[in-house]
This record gives sequence, C-alpha cells and structure tokens, in this order.
Amino acid sequence: MRNYRFKEAVIQKSLAITATLSLLALLGIVLFLFLEGLPLFSHYSFIDFFFGQLWYPTEEPGVFGIFPLFVGSIAVTVLSSAFAIPLGVFTAIYLNEIAHSNTRRIIKPFIELLAALPSVVLGFLGMVLLAPFLQEVFNADTGLNLLNAAIVLTFMSVPTICSISEDALHAVPGSLREGSLALGATRWQTIRRVVLPAALSGIGTAIMLGMSRAIGETMVVLMCAGGAGILPDSLFAPIRPMPASIAAEMAEAPFRSDHYHALFAIGILLFLLTLCFNIIASRIAEKHRQVGTSSL
Repeated sequence: MRNYRFKEAVIQKSLAITATLSLLALLGIVLFLFLEGLPLFSHYSFIDFFFGQLWYPTEEPGVFGIFPLFVGSIAVTVLSSAFAIPLGVFTAIYLNEIAHSNTRRIIKPFIELLAALPSVVLGFLGMVLLAPFLQEVFNADTGLNLLNAAIVLTFMSVPTICSISEDALHAVPGSLREGSLALGATRWQTIRRVVLPAALSGIGTAIMLGMSRAIGETMVVLMCAGGAGILPDSLFAPIRPMPASIAAEMAEAPFRSDHYHALFAIGILLFLLTLCFNIIASRIAEKHRQVGTSSL
C-alpha cells in the first residue's frame, strides 16, 4: 500500500512539475515578446502603427503602418475558414455517423496524412500548381494572391477541424441516438437535433484550433499570398499577412533597431489576436456545453 501511494505521489509531482515548466516557458516567451516589441512605442505612435497604410521599414525614419498586413491576415483567415469549417465538420459527420467502418478506415488515414504534410510542401504545391491554374482560369494578374493562400490554408485546417470534430461526435453517447431513432426521428434529424448540439462544444474547439492555425501560419502565406503589403480589393489581389512579414524581414532587421522592434510588435498583435480567438471560442464552447447538458 505504501509503495502504491509513493508511486502515485511521484506521478502527481512529475505532472505538476511538467505543467509548471510549460507555463514558465510560455511566460518567458510572452515576456521576451513584449520586452522586444514595446520599445517601438516609446517614440512611435500606436495609432500610426496599427492604422498606418504604408510599410517602409528601411527608410529614415522608418514607416511602420501594419493595417494592410492586419487586413491581409484577417482576410485570408476568414476566407480559409469559410472553406475549411464546412468541409471539416461535414467530413467528420460523414465518417462518424454515416460511413461504413471499412470506408472510415480507408478515409481517415488519408486525412491524418494530410495533417502531417509539412507546410512548406503545401506552399510549394500552391506556388507551382495552383497559382498558374488560378491565373489562367480567372485571368488574374498573378496566381499568388489571397484566394491561392486561402485554398492552401484550407487544406491545412481541414484535418485539424475534422479529427477533433469526429472525436467530439464519437463521444456523444449512443443511447441518445437510439432514443431519437426509437421516437421516430430520421437519421438526419437525429444528427441535426441530437448529435450536433451534444457535440457542439467539441466542434467549437475544433473550429478554434483550425482558425488559430490559419492565422498563425507562416510558410504558406509567405509562398502563396504574393507578398504585397497593400489592402486587398478582390480575391485575386496579392497580400502580405503579418506572419509572412516577420519571416521575410527578421533576418534583415538590424538588432534592436526600430525595424526589429516593429516586427516583434507585430508578434505581440498576433499573440493578442490568437488569445482573443481562444477566449471567445472557449466561452462559446462552455455556453453550448451548459445548454446541451441542461437539455439532455
């Protein structure tokens, strides 16, 4: 008995230490980000930084207006989410509720394999295959544009949304489905009115993670978005999201220069934006979890 209690205490302490180290690592990253980014605002207005429409960091003095970069990030995230959310959720519903077990065993590994593909490979495919196709079919000025980046980001987000949504659907008790069918509901009515509301919190988490990956993705938008720091006026306009600017310019920015601090300030904005997504999604998921529990 003592040996069992000792092992349990060791496991608890190990888990507590691991969790503490993770929190400290996150805290260190956040502190470093703020310490390197906030010095820019000691002499550069935040209003000019956020709402400025010109990004010329190499001029004297430098001009650091990130509004086109911010709009580009939001646009590509919203557009890719509009593609990825229905595809991911509907695929999860099909695999968990409709497909035969043999079909599920064939399709699911391919979805997981898509999630394992490196982003640079998807970005290369977007540059080499998708960009010429979009340019020719839509007679666009360039194939490296908002639509191209959104489509490639869709392929990155769908596996995350699909896998987590399927887990949430799988966790719904089978007795709920059986009770609904026994009362005369069709399979689609059971899915729409019983299964989906019960799994809504997990599906919301899946959507949150998919959008977080899209807004923070670097390599795909660096390779496929066109790299133009302008406000997009159509789906075929080249854009330059915030992560692409950090990746493209950090190696060239002089250490502790205004350009260097401005790139870290962009990182702060990305962090706050992702944090807001997580907080909003968590509140929505908690609300639907409570509603689903009370209705059952």
